Amino acid sequence: MIKIKNITKIYNGKKMVDVKNLEIRPGEIIGLVGNNGAGKTTFFRLLLDLIKPDSGEVLINDQNVSFTDYWKKFTTSYLDEDFLISYLTPMEYLSFIGSLNNISDVEINRFITTNTKLFDETITNQKYIRDLSKGNQCKVGIAGALVVNPKICILDEPFANLDPSSQIQLKNLLLNINLQYGTTLFISSHDLNHVTSLCKRILIMENGEMMQDLLVNKETRIKIESYFIH
Repeated sequence: MIKIKNITKIYNGKKMVDVKNLEIRPGEIIGLVGNNGAGKTTFFRLLLDLIKPDSGEVLINDQNVSFTDYWKKFTTSYLDEDFLISYLTPMEYLSFIGSLNNISDVEINRFITTNTKLFDETITNQKYIRDLSKGNQCKVGIAGALVVNPKICILDEPFANLDPSSQIQLKNLLLNINLQYGTTLFISSHDLNHVTSLCKRILIMENGEMMQDLLVNKETRIKIESYFIH
C-alpha cells in the first residue's frame, strides 16, 4: 500500500530523512520509535505530502502522493494541535471533518457513544478547542482522524498527553479499528510498552535512517531497549 523509494530531506545542509526502500502492507500496525530529533515527524510529513522530499518518492497504491489527491480520500492523520481549527468547539470540528467525508452528525455521535470512555466529555465540551488542555486537544484530533474509518491513519505521539486510562482506551480503539476495518496504522511513540503491545512491526529511526525493522515477538522489547542503551 505504501512504498518509500530513496526519499531524502535536507535542512540547513543536514540530512534529516534518508530512507532507502520501505514498504508498508495493507492492514499492518507499524510503530516508529526513535530519540528526539531522529526525523520521525519530518518522515510523517513527507508521507502526507506536507513537505516535499529533496529526492525520491512516496507511493500510495503505486501513485506518487505529490502528483495526485487520490490517496487523500482514504488517508487521515493527527500530528499535533496545529492541525486543529482552534476557534471551533470539538463537535463543530468533527462535523466539519464529517462534511468533507460524507459522514453525518448521527454517525459521528454513534462513534463518540461507542467510545464514550475515551471521547464523550471532551467532544461534548462547549469550549473552543484552543481552550482545551493538550490532552483533550489530542483526543479531538484523534477522533477526527478515526471517525471517518480511514484505510490509512498516521498518528504522531498519540499517547503523549493522555492520562493512563485514556491511553488504554485509545490502544483498544486502535486495535478494534484495525480488526474491524483493516485500517493500516502508522504510529510514532516514545512509550515502548504501548508500541510493543499494539504494533505488529516496529521501525527504529536514528539520524533520519531506518536502522532496524522488527517483527514483534516476545524478544522485541529487549532488542529495542538494547539498541537504545548502546
